[in-house]
This record gives sequence, structure tokens and C-alpha cells, in this order.
Amino acid sequence: MRAATAFHEGLPMYLILFDVDGTLVDSQNTILHGLEVGFAAVGLTMPDRQTALSIVGRSLEEAFLDLVGSAHTDKVPAMAAAYRQSKIARREQGLDLDPLYPGAREAIDRLHRRDELLLGIATGKALRGVRHMLDKHDLHGRFATIQTADTSPSKPHPDMVLQAMAETGVEPGRTLVIGDTGFDMAMAKAAGAQAIGVTWGYHDHSRLVENGADRIIQAFSDLDVALSEILKFDKETI
Repeated sequence: MRAATAFHEGLPMYLILFDVDGTLVDSQNTILHGLEVGFAAVGLTMPDRQTALSIVGRSLEEAFLDLVGSAHTDKVPAMAAAYRQSKIARREQGLDLDPLYPGAREAIDRLHRRDELLLGIATGKALRGVRHMLDKHDLHGRFATIQTADTSPSKPHPDMVLQAMAETGVEPGRTLVIGDTGFDMAMAKAAGAQAIGVTWGYHDHSRLVENGADRIIQAFSDLDVALSEILKFDKETI
């Protein structure tokens, strides 16, 4: 892993933070299975697919609370515990392998090779889930900072971005979040960073725009141009 530093050979660094679920990996089926387990554990009816996926990006307890409402707050801990237990068991059985979206690996490797860029992760997943993703897709060593639900409040709170910037020494104006939900966009804006929304995830175009997306891309092949237009790192000198 490249050392996390705000400068490389006298030039300022840029920090690119990726969301995971709905941005790097297509996890909708495994998330829905976990939610079903959680609802069944407390005898509640699972909401429809669109409603269930609308909470992707939130930390687990907050996601369940969003879905069940204040009337069932007392059931949220048991639902979250059932979800986690199911995830652990399924991973041990080799059942939960969320595929990378087309172009994700190539984009990560391409950006990682650029000396002026640091890559990071900011996700509502637990660190255990991130490590599983890195293991299964052989992505270790690409990310200079990893921020998860274990140590930060749920998105859209800006803590994940603030912690990532603190760890790497990169300023908000040279930090950018890539994500598929309005939670990601709002988190970036609250931290003073830029944001790119992706259309292949779980929130629609309008929700990304409403929450502050600076650009919206249709495929990973569009990412490099969008980054250059927003951050202008090819033109910056000191």
C-alpha cells in the first residue's frame, strides 16, 4: 500500500473514496436475504424490494430502524443480530460472494497506479464485510484508508470522510466520494468534499442530484473524465 501522505514529490495528493454496496459490488441479493432473515427473526413482514433496497448505504441498525419505524424500535437489535449471524454463516459456507460491477476492478487498478491519487473506502458495511470483499476479489493493497460502520456514525453523517481525510492528510477540496445513494452524496457535501453518483446502484438519478452530486456517471468507463473535470488534477500546480 502506498504511504498515506498529502504530497507526492511536491505535488498535492487527491483522495478518492468509494462506497461498496451498489457502487463496487452488486450486493442486492445478499442484502435482501439478510433483511428477510432479520424480519423473520422478530415476526415482521418484509417490505417490498424497492423499499428494502432504499436503505442500502445506511449502517445496519439504522437501516432496520428506517424500515420498521419507531413503533418497533425494540426489535431492531434482534433483527440486526440475526442479519449478522446469517452473513457470517453464509460466508463461511462460501455462499455470499457479491460480484464486482463491470469495470470496477479496472477502474480501481487504473486509479491506484496514478501517483497523485490515494484511494479509500467509506461504507456502511462492517469491517468484517469489507475484508471479505477484499479477500474474495483480491483487492488488498489498493486502499490507503478504510472507513466502516464499526467506527463511524451512519451515512449521511460526514465522519467517514472526515476520518479518511485526517488519516491521509488530504484537504476537502481534493477529496471526492463515489457512491450510488443520496446518503453518499450528502455525506460528501457535509464534509466539504465533491461527489460523483453512479446510476447502477440503489438510488435513482433524481435522488443523487437532490443530495448534491457534482456529476453522475453511467459506467466506470466514464469515471476518469468525470474526476478530471471536477478535481482538475491534471491542471493543478504549486
